[in-house]
Amino acid sequence: MEEFNKVIQTHFGQLTNKELATIHSYFHEEQLQKNDFFTKSEKVCDRLSIVKSGILRVYALSDGKEITQWISTENFLITEVSGFFFDQPNRWTIQAFTDTKLLTITKTNYHKLCKEFPKWNTIEKRLILKCFAMIEDRVFSHLSMTAEERYDLYFEQNRALFNQVPLQYIASVLGMSPETFSRIRKRQAENS
Repeated sequence: MEEFNKVIQTHFGQLTNKELATIHSYFHEEQLQKNDFFTKSEKVCDRLSIVKSGILRVYALSDGKEITQWISTENFLITEVSGFFFDQPNRWTIQAFTDTKLLTITKTNYHKLCKEFPKWNTIEKRLILKCFAMIEDRVFSHLSMTAEERYDLYFEQNRALFNQVPLQYIASVLGMSPETFSRIRKRQAENS
């Protein structure tokens, strides 16, 4: 419970113990084995989760090629926005890259929480704004930074991932080809 409270407060701000207990009561623990799907494209995602441990990959197929949009790790929230919030078919597939433990709220319980805990609407707004800011940061980095600068920033923020997932997934997140990624990685190693 303490770990849950810390993650909730990190994402949503300070809440009382009673408020945290109310929120916690709507979540349940869930486990995915390596390669299990959290949700698939063309389905409608029915849950939002906090990653307790493990790694999930968010990706889609485009012209027969996989595009990795995000790699989610411990303490991040994971859902497919189009499906969960708008009841539209998912654009993205979310798959466990490792055995993964989640704290999950179903869409049904999410709506109950919104009705029974009015402060959740403020919390939800904060979540959406935080997600929007992350997207803006990614767009800005793709428009204003060189491939090498994007690599450096992502490496500093996600160093452990470089030894945990295939590098072509990280290259895709950074919007570069595996060849460009390899050249930059090689240069970085030579300069270290």
